Amino acid sequence: MKADVRIEDLVSESYSELSAKLKDAADYVVANQLDVATRSLRSVSAASSVSPATFSRLARSLGFESYEELREICRGAMGDRGFSLSDRAQKLKDDPSAVETMLQRHAAACVQNVTEMAQKIDGDRLKSAVDTLARARNVVLFGAFSSTGAAEYMAYLAQFFTSNWTLAGRMGAALGTTVADLKPQDVLMIVTKTPYARRAVIAAEMAKEARAQVIVITDSHVCPTNRYGDFSFIVPSDTPQFFSSYVATMALVETMIAMLVAQSGDDASQKIRDVEARNKRLGDFWAE
Repeated sequence: MKADVRIEDLVSESYSELSAKLKDAADYVVANQLDVATRSLRSVSAASSVSPATFSRLARSLGFESYEELREICRGAMGDRGFSLSDRAQKLKDDPSAVETMLQRHAAACVQNVTEMAQKIDGDRLKSAVDTLARARNVVLFGAFSSTGAAEYMAYLAQFFTSNWTLAGRMGAALGTTVADLKPQDVLMIVTKTPYARRAVIAAEMAKEARAQVIVITDSHVCPTNRYGDFSFIVPSDTPQFFSSYVATMALVETMIAMLVAQSGDDASQKIRDVEARNKRLGDFWAE
């Protein structure tokens, strides 16, 4: 079996010939490649309600000699996503060329991520999500851990042209208090990357219970927050460094803000002019 084969392609080629039980196993593998790559067969079986023997039969039906070979394909598809941060940092330390070639390798990965993001995100879905933001009574942004910066940046940009966006959990404010105020006409927008923040998942679940709209920006279809998202955007974050790259995520954030401004009325333009005038009056920026 070739190392660069995609499990999705193998399943697609054989799917019509699989039994109902094998189709259940195949559906789970395709949708949960990170779990298959990183968890034991017993754990995967318990999570999917599919027997270990069925997964083994699926592997043979797809041309593998064993389930472990199928698992290795999933590991390859996940790249470094299944490794801990310390493992990935150690890989950098063990690479004698890392220092000399990092700029070129990282820049190339970022360009590829942005290109892939632009090609794969459905334009109609993106417009629908932006329209949902534009119609919302209130928009609440949340990003935990490394995703905090992306959420804060979006909130900073939004304050130029609207006053109904807030950043949840900021400066010691309780996330629960903000989420508790969500109503059906509100939107919760979450940014979360591997390893996924538990609070992001629970916040999304609470927002759905309140019948608010949920928009998720993440790095994989296996992200548990996706199950609560009305709109989920999978943004590539591959990089040779030890942490996920946010370059493509920031490009998407900036795109959404630009789309909002482009379709906004004169009030938004006037608010931006007012903000600029006040910044100038306060002397916020350097001037000769």
